[in-house]
Amino acid sequence: MTELNRISSHLVALATNGMDIGAISMMMYGFRERELILSFFEKTTGLRMNHNYIRPGGVAADLPPGWRKDVANILKTIPARLGEYDDLLKENPIWLSRTQGVGVITADECRAYGITGPILRGTGVDWDLRKVFPYSGIEQYEFDVPVGTQGDVYDRYRVRVEEIVQSLRIVEQAADMMPKGDFRADDRKVTPPPRARIDESMEALIHHFKIFTEGFRPPPGEAYTAVESPRGELGCYLVSNGGGMPWRCHVRAPSFYNLQALPVMLAESMVADTIATIASLDPVMGDVDR
Repeated sequence: MTELNRISSHLVALATNGMDIGAISMMMYGFRERELILSFFEKTTGLRMNHNYIRPGGVAADLPPGWRKDVANILKTIPARLGEYDDLLKENPIWLSRTQGVGVITADECRAYGITGPILRGTGVDWDLRKVFPYSGIEQYEFDVPVGTQGDVYDRYRVRVEEIVQSLRIVEQAADMMPKGDFRADDRKVTPPPRARIDESMEALIHHFKIFTEGFRPPPGEAYTAVESPRGELGCYLVSNGGGMPWRCHVRAPSFYNLQALPVMLAESMVADTIATIASLDPVMGDVDR
């Protein structure tokens, strides 16, 4: 599910990047393919975005009937369409003139600004949290980390295209290796009872109510955990005092760091390059407005 989300996010990035620079067809193509994934998300979680699907101890619901067919259709359709994107943009002289040598940032500048994700990898740095600090069993799947060389708008575009290919590899492996069994842990301290039990047992109803109103109570302490989101390192720092609510919570959002390096990328650039550069960062303003 997380790799399908990465594909969906990168499709939006390619679509909007193309539209901002004038490749209007890319906008329509990117959202067309994204619809396949959002439909599967809606079928699985009930929502197209903001799913609240991954929970402590597992996920909110099991995969729906027919999920293998849906995933197989995604794995069949998107690679062929991705080839069409390459035919449209990869060697397009207008696209190359608007992206190559534009919005350049170096690896050292990325490190200085705390930039991660496709922007850092576009400079040639092989850094992906799925490889260096594996989580959620990602280490059992085979995939490569695409990198660029110049750190410009074009490299960031190419990195995202290649990351879609690698995410498709992971999705295929995950589908083939999907284990049988429960979809979440049977630990009543952190997971609510099955919904069917709520109508049958007053104790189950009370348990459900307390989990969702009071939360569960981790021991006092602090923790930081990060994942490789489509835009870079997405981390969460939590401090517990033993209660049901965090004593302190801070989210390390990648777009906040990525966007602050715009003055470096736009030094001695033309005004027209500003649009292409911002689009290549694929910023989420909710990340930035902190």
